[in-house]
Amino acid sequence: MGSSAMVGMVLFPWMGFLINGLGYWFFQSSSHQKKWSSAVAGSIGTLCMLFSCALAWNFFFQFLGLPAEARVLEYAGFSWISLGKLQVDLGLRLDSLSSLFVCVITLVGSLIHLYSIGYMKEDPTPGKFFAYLNLFCFFMLILVLGDSFPVVFLGWEGVGLCSYLLIGYWYQDQAKAQAGKKAFLVNRIGDFGFLLGVFLVFTTFGTLAFEPLKHAVLNAVGVERSIQWICGLLFVGCMGKSAQIPLYIWLPDAMAGPTPVSALIHAATMVTSGIYLVTRLNFLFTLAPWVLHTMAWVGAFTAFFAASIALCQRDIKKVLAYSTVSQLGYMFLGCGVGAFGAGVFHVITHAFFKALLFLGAGSVIHGMHEEQDLFKMGGLRKEMPHTFLMVALGWLAICGIPPFSGFFSKDEILGHAFHGSWGLWVLGVITAAMTAFYMTRFFYLAFLGRSRHASVHVHESGWNMLMPLQVLGFFSVFAGFLGIPHASWLEHWLEPILGLSIHEPNGMEWPLMFISVLAAVLGMIWSFSKYRRFDPCEAQAFPRLAHFLEHQGYVNEGLHTLFVVALQRVSFFAWSVLDIKWIDGFVLGVSSLATQLGGLFRLLQTGVVQHYLLMVLMGLLMSTGYWMYVQG
Repeated sequence: MGSSAMVGMVLFPWMGFLINGLGYWFFQSSSHQKKWSSAVAGSIGTLCMLFSCALAWNFFFQFLGLPAEARVLEYAGFSWISLGKLQVDLGLRLDSLSSLFVCVITLVGSLIHLYSIGYMKEDPTPGKFFAYLNLFCFFMLILVLGDSFPVVFLGWEGVGLCSYLLIGYWYQDQAKAQAGKKAFLVNRIGDFGFLLGVFLVFTTFGTLAFEPLKHAVLNAVGVERSIQWICGLLFVGCMGKSAQIPLYIWLPDAMAGPTPVSALIHAATMVTSGIYLVTRLNFLFTLAPWVLHTMAWVGAFTAFFAASIALCQRDIKKVLAYSTVSQLGYMFLGCGVGAFGAGVFHVITHAFFKALLFLGAGSVIHGMHEEQDLFKMGGLRKEMPHTFLMVALGWLAICGIPPFSGFFSKDEILGHAFHGSWGLWVLGVITAAMTAFYMTRFFYLAFLGRSRHASVHVHESGWNMLMPLQVLGFFSVFAGFLGIPHASWLEHWLEPILGLSIHEPNGMEWPLMFISVLAAVLGMIWSFSKYRRFDPCEAQAFPRLAHFLEHQGYVNEGLHTLFVVALQRVSFFAWSVLDIKWIDGFVLGVSSLATQLGGLFRLLQTGVVQHYLLMVLMGLLMSTGYWMYVQG
């Protein structure tokens, strides 16, 4: 299998988009709309993703038998941009890093497509939904396979467009439409920094392709300041896509879309773009230590802050949304302390257990007839035993309990953070305890304790919703064994991208591991003890703090006041003073002067011949008088 198969891997989701899109258009504009059901549209979208997934995993298994330097497959493509010195080919590159991402994207994407067949069964426009879902995966594959900045940016903007379409999929609801617009606009802020960084890359090194750029960076002299600025600007772009403070505000609101969309965005696609880009450009970021230092602290504080907000959320999807923001902070913490492999490792494990948790939450919402309030659930393990068991695996994985997958990747990040900065490690451990607390709260309020939904008839989900949960549950348990400390298969696999990393045992691994697991266990025990006799009407222990966190720290209100209201006031001042009084006043004043002068000159142009003869006579008399005066 060669480059043509790699192109096919990318184009299968595109084919699903075209077929479902054309099918939706045809049946929507005819009297046969009902024939284009969720089963038909979903089967087409899922099959296209499965074909792409089969090719991705086939490439992966082929790479397993090759030496490190041979694990590369390139597609030269065709000339896309030709502007003077700027020559860009629409090329693709499959290597050790991108092969991992395409495997995760296509596998999780296929399972979410299959799940969506049951979840979106009652939706009136399934063709449109699955077309958008396929298009999302197509652009994500373009992003991770692009061999240059422009190609990556094509996928980067493509997933941004699809997130807007999918988050606001139920656009008849004004709040959902606003959430889609918010995601689109906030990401444009980060993308502005991304573009400035790309422009500076070309200005400094004369190329936008990754491999030539790598050689140019390693051989460049006297460009240290430019590299610092490039990495800083690119990190701003990553902050937008991967929801870091202060550009994280769009991701919790992304819950407005259907639950499969939330799973796809949060687990394996859009939000991991920033970690992928930083890892891809690790040769550049390692030369910008202050950017990495900033990245580590931004990631650590994002993880802590988002976890604190998740402590008091009632919406089952909002808890998972803030959990994603927190876990993304962990990933940037790992990359910021130079452990790019650990960041990628957490991307992989997080993709499985977070997709599992979101789809499990979707199963609960579906079984409870669209109820999302945790305070109105409880005791669901009896009515939904299969969902309960699978969500339990995801809960243990995200809490970091060994031997579940989240334990290995989280612990590796914390270990690197300890050697990078003691303060970062403390913040990471506290966040781990908070994560265990709010995820245990989530699990207990939904599945354990007494039932609080007596008026709702709960039912278990169908096979096409449960089977993806089972596959994700398997990987949530066993994916962590890819990165066992000091015997990490993943580190060797990423060696062509990240270089050889040697970690000598220093005697601190076991104590650090014990502390992180102990923190998680204590968080779980505390949560169990607090919610064992939960009463929704009971007053909070710290009502002001709880109110503050429940309202998400008023960050949205603060940013709205700081930017939106400020911009509105500046705009009003510019309109009322600069535009109306100054600009319009000047223009109207000039026009008024011209009108008045015209009125004066109009007195001279009466159209009466006698008047003109009189003025000529007066002019002659005045001229004659002046001549006589001068001569006399």
